[in-house]
Amino acid sequence: MTTTPGRIVAGVVAMAATLPYLTLKLLWLTGTYVGVSKPDLFATSEMVGANAATFALDAVGLVLALAFTARWGQRLPAWLVALPLWVGTGLLSTIVLGVPATVLVEGLAPFSGDEVIASWVFMVVYGGFTVQGVALAAAFAFYAADRWPAAWSGRYGTAPPLQRVVAWGALIVCVVVGVAKLAMAERLPELVAGILALGGGAGYLALVLGRRHRAFLVAAWLGSGSMFGWALYTLIIMMVQGVPTTAHVVELFALMTGLVLGVAGAFLLTSGGGVVQAAQDPLEGDDREGDRRPAYQGHH
Repeated sequence: MTTTPGRIVAGVVAMAATLPYLTLKLLWLTGTYVGVSKPDLFATSEMVGANAATFALDAVGLVLALAFTARWGQRLPAWLVALPLWVGTGLLSTIVLGVPATVLVEGLAPFSGDEVIASWVFMVVYGGFTVQGVALAAAFAFYAADRWPAAWSGRYGTAPPLQRVVAWGALIVCVVVGVAKLAMAERLPELVAGILALGGGAGYLALVLGRRHRAFLVAAWLGSGSMFGWALYTLIIMMVQGVPTTAHVVELFALMTGLVLGVAGAFLLTSGGGVVQAAQDPLEGDDREGDRRPAYQGHH
């Protein structure tokens, strides 16, 4: 399997987009509080832990983008690529769709900064996330099309009856969660999260019913990843704050539903002869003459 130019370009752009955020977090972790007017707040153990965690999350995105541009990335186990990217693109999708909509409707006012963080920090962070999300998704699309062409084209096994039961049940919960998020939304990204929840349930049901259009796969992927990723992040923040609210219940259901859709979707994609396999055959080598078999075999 060769590395296509489109995948290389998208991966390089994604890597470049992570650098401003990683640099900023690294400066804060080492005691250089650029863009911060109250350094004492960032020196607490809670903030140090939060900055370390978010630095690690974005570092994973950098490694994934690198994997999409290198030959060794083509031989990684499927779960090692798909799992972090599912969560990552789910988290970034709300920002990618919500930030441009916010700018169109409200201008740059929401990114004007506050009494703690300068306005340019918000612009650097959310601008970088937006570019990173688009580029990372594009790089993965090229990667998936090259490595798993059958799955990318919708040629995988027929869903068993249990998948239909799961799909209908998940759709009902997605509607409840999505409507609740829309009702509680105070900002455009929160509206986007509600729409993604609805789209995730509908997209997965369409796939199970045999409608293998790529748009349904994308909707199911982003919707389930967004529900799981944001619910996990939000619940952790809420538990630290220790203030129980109705949002706790909504996020808990979002977390469980996103996880169910993710697991069920993985089973669907690996059905019908193993369309998405864990790794390449250990006997195959790089794409060059003399291989025991071409590197693309085993991934159809």
